[in-house]
Amino acid sequence: MNTHWEASAPGVGKDSGEAVQAGRGLSVFAGQPLSEPYCGGVRVSWSTLSLNIPDFTRYGRSQRAQTWGQSLGLPTTMTLFAFLSVLVTSGSQAVYGKPVWDPVQLAAKTDNVVGLLYALVTVLVATLSVNIAANLVSPAFDFSNIAPRRVSFRTGALVTAVLAVAICPWKLYADPQGYIFTWLGLVGGLLGTVAGILVADYWIVRRTRLDLAGLYRTGGRYWYAAGWNWRAVVAFAAGGVLAIGGADFHPLIDGRPVPALKPLADYGWAVGLGTSLVLYLVLMLPRARTARA
Repeated sequence: MNTHWEASAPGVGKDSGEAVQAGRGLSVFAGQPLSEPYCGGVRVSWSTLSLNIPDFTRYGRSQRAQTWGQSLGLPTTMTLFAFLSVLVTSGSQAVYGKPVWDPVQLAAKTDNVVGLLYALVTVLVATLSVNIAANLVSPAFDFSNIAPRRVSFRTGALVTAVLAVAICPWKLYADPQGYIFTWLGLVGGLLGTVAGILVADYWIVRRTRLDLAGLYRTGGRYWYAAGWNWRAVVAFAAGGVLAIGGADFHPLIDGRPVPALKPLADYGWAVGLGTSLVLYLVLMLPRARTARA
């Protein structure tokens, strides 16, 4: 959704003004019900990029450069687009009788043919550009790292593009409830557990110090048991169960796998992150003490 709003940014100002005017001021926007799942959806939509942001920051000229770039570039723009999205969507309820959250559908309601074509072209351009940067780079690197000698970055990108079409993501996007509660809930909960382990290991256990050569050495200090760190696996499994066990898996399956965990489902990302972080630290504590000794 953010991609589409970014695409229509040039016209959002005009739509915002009309929405405020039609809604008789800003009162129509105040007091609208806010739900944690929707706020969580915003967090989860960034959970992927929060894990693979090193794919981009490693090209920064210095730590200071990448820190300032992220601090100024991400929060400011996303706050602006989030505000405009809420503004126009809420205003559309006053204009059309129901909230129109998809900017493409909102543009289709206009009688201005030139404005409609402009909106569709900008949406198309933004969809391509944003997806290449945010959704293509990381999996392309992943595929190329499986067999670096045989799979290049370009090949990995092509494989990613084919799979992206094959899984029919538009079917998830067609149903806002399924997209937010099922897809973002499941993926966000699992990615939150990964983030918790990474934060615990790098910032607390390793104290930001890594043996770079050891990362690529078979039998090295990071090899653990046949290449598996069972502590990380246990932390991921425990955090994942608590994060998504009570989530709504519809239309994949009917009902919730663990109904008792339903209260945690709306906070899946935070639950997964906190659980895996704490559990990983507890399991790694004996090993860390041995290493220091």
